[in-house]
Amino acid sequence: MKNYTRQEIIDSAAEHDVRFLRLMFTDIEGIVKNVEVPISQLTKVLDNKMMFDGSSIDGFVRIEESDMQLRPDFATWLVFPWEMEQGKVARLICDIYNPDGTPFAGDPRSNLKRVLKEMEKMGFTDFNLGPEPEFFLFKLDKNGQPSEYLNDHGGYFDLAPTDLGENCRRDIVLQLEEMGFEIEASHHENAPGQHEIDWKYANAVEACDNIQTFKLVVKTIARKHGLHATFMPKPLTGECGSGMHFNMSLFNENGNAFYDEQDKIGLSETAYRFMAGILKHAKAYTAVCNPVVNSYKRLIPGYEAPVYIAWSAKNRSPLVRIPSSRGLSTRIELRSVDPSANPYLALAVLIKSGLDGIEHHRENPEPINHNIFEMSRKERDEKGVLDLPSTLHNALKYLEEDEIVQSGLGSHIYNSFLSVKKREWAEYSQEVSVWEKDRYFKIL
Repeated sequence: MKNYTRQEIIDSAAEHDVRFLRLMFTDIEGIVKNVEVPISQLTKVLDNKMMFDGSSIDGFVRIEESDMQLRPDFATWLVFPWEMEQGKVARLICDIYNPDGTPFAGDPRSNLKRVLKEMEKMGFTDFNLGPEPEFFLFKLDKNGQPSEYLNDHGGYFDLAPTDLGENCRRDIVLQLEEMGFEIEASHHENAPGQHEIDWKYANAVEACDNIQTFKLVVKTIARKHGLHATFMPKPLTGECGSGMHFNMSLFNENGNAFYDEQDKIGLSETAYRFMAGILKHAKAYTAVCNPVVNSYKRLIPGYEAPVYIAWSAKNRSPLVRIPSSRGLSTRIELRSVDPSANPYLALAVLIKSGLDGIEHHRENPEPINHNIFEMSRKERDEKGVLDLPSTLHNALKYLEEDEIVQSGLGSHIYNSFLSVKKREWAEYSQEVSVWEKDRYFKIL
């Protein structure tokens, strides 16, 4: 990521004939928000003089505390490659500040930076994240609205003509590369209409910025192809859902702190303790990494998504997998995260959980090196393998009991998040579903 100067941004805007500027930020639920201004306001933006009404964003502030400041991160300057009728559009990702110049405690991006400072105090220099987001493509109807008709019926790694989303996916990749993404893989996923695009890892904040930018690009390009892209975790009954595996690595002044060539599988004591923290706090951070009711329709046995709290370097059924690469590429893959998660909040609670394992010298359990889905309940109990929460309601209860995960959110975000999600669960619980009507209406 280039650290642009103020003048370089002004020059770039003129060179590319930028007419509008999107000041982007992310709310507590992970939705990208933006304040769009004409390019004539660029110098005001760069001087940190752009304010907005924070009371209009759920979970931010009350109406009597509404004035919030948008502070752009110059390193996120980006001119979108697609043409608009009114000229080019550029973006800057912003941190949210209070009017007195202090970081706003309810800003997910600033909160992640706070957790990273705690990490640095423990002697670590950097944290890298490589995400693997999946999504579905559905057709738009004649009115331009999303339909429930799939664009293809392909399967894992299929090619055209079975994979009719190939052209759309290729255009997404080309646009992402033009915007500076280093794409590593692009393919059709297991379920019909499901796709995955992976790109190179980055430091924690930049990686989360990239996830939010990726979602925007995918949705924008899909619409140009007459398609609707959704990051809903489980849009289809009877098919695999969409995940967003997090590949995480921790660094110190000597390099990758997770690597030790003397260990039998190449992991350091730091890696084992970090992983122990990840496993210990799994039930609580699931509420953050799988934050919507629909997330738990994906986290069920039989559909490849993890259900059990365990780790392995040899199979993909546990919650945590250790990929085979070593040296600087040594990493821990958490397989439960889904693309509905707010990436800034998800990574903040995961880092906090892992650091707790390091700080308190937590012991890592033995790996589970055979398919957990084939183990009986008795076998899992004997090996101490616990289940992930099965509903958002249960996950929230574990969150309320875990002070470490709460501290990863900070009190403002934690209280707002809990309130929003309890309301979501209450609304869902009151809804009479089509399945219930089909099942009970005639026979009871």
